[in-house]
Amino acid sequence: MKKMSNIYESAANTLGIFNSPCLTKVELRVACKGISDRDALSKPDPCVILKMQSHGQWFEVDRTEVIRTCINPIFSKLFTVDFYFEEVQRLRFEVHDISSNHNGLKEADFLGGMECTLGQIVSQRKLSKSLLKHGNTAGKSSITVIAEELSGNDDYVELSFSARKLDDKDFFSKSDPFLEIFRMNDDATQQLVHRTEVVMNNLNPTWKTFKVSVNSLCSGDQDRRLKCIVWDWDSNGKHDFIGEFSSTFKEMRGAMEGRQVQWECINPKYKAKKKNYKNSGIVILNQCKIHKMHSFLDYIMGGCQIQFTVAIDFTASNGDPRNSCSLHYIHPYQPNEYLKALVAVGEICQDYD
Repeated sequence: MKKMSNIYESAANTLGIFNSPCLTKVELRVACKGISDRDALSKPDPCVILKMQSHGQWFEVDRTEVIRTCINPIFSKLFTVDFYFEEVQRLRFEVHDISSNHNGLKEADFLGGMECTLGQIVSQRKLSKSLLKHGNTAGKSSITVIAEELSGNDDYVELSFSARKLDDKDFFSKSDPFLEIFRMNDDATQQLVHRTEVVMNNLNPTWKTFKVSVNSLCSGDQDRRLKCIVWDWDSNGKHDFIGEFSSTFKEMRGAMEGRQVQWECINPKYKAKKKNYKNSGIVILNQCKIHKMHSFLDYIMGGCQIQFTVAIDFTASNGDPRNSCSLHYIHPYQPNEYLKALVAVGEICQDYD
């Protein structure tokens, strides 16, 4: 019995079962300030690219959306990364000016970068640093990265919004509306959750369906306040305010199973000044679907079986099992590598097979 326990211990140490990495998923939100463009007569169309270092090489992990004509962009795109406490994970955030006629990257489009470790961001929760360009500060531009740990709830929600009879903010055409959704945090700050695309020249827009994690939307609290703002997009980046309303995820869930939920879009200034003011339009949630993300435990507890099958290749190139240099060497006092692996994996899987 003692001999078998030694085998288990040896096998576990071989495969690192008792030293499994401390893994946490983290969401990173990015915003920039004071981005300078190579062309002083126009504002940049910024996009942030996240790169991670591996074996001395940088590779792209993901990139944000492009925000047109903006020097202080707040990106709605989230970066989701795996955080390993015991590893130094080097990150690089690059800001590029993506012109409307191409999405490629050129050296001339590089506006600045910032390097740090994921540990620095996680420990500070909010990290702000100057953007560097060719080793020098890129003017007064800076980048801020906010880290938020993903809770155990990995579910995500699919939302589909539209609006009708929005106020017209343009003189020669109709408004070009887009919708922003903010989560109200416990410290009274607000966090951008999603920004829809712009629907041009339309007072009755239907925005594209989008998905967002429940954690990002409301931090798992269905009663957390959500602030929603409708804007009229302008090419100079100075968007006109149309109206706003507040809601909760709990209220939005009323749009499940084919029902609709709607809110009056209110402009507080108009409401205070105009006696007959009703609203600046109606915003409608046409669809709310919750997608359950099942964990491994959900599958196991639900009756999922794991079939454990073993195959060993007894090729002659592995050598004679009586030779101590052979992978199949039968040691008189301790298990060989094959037996260690079999015990380590089999010990875990046998309960589910």
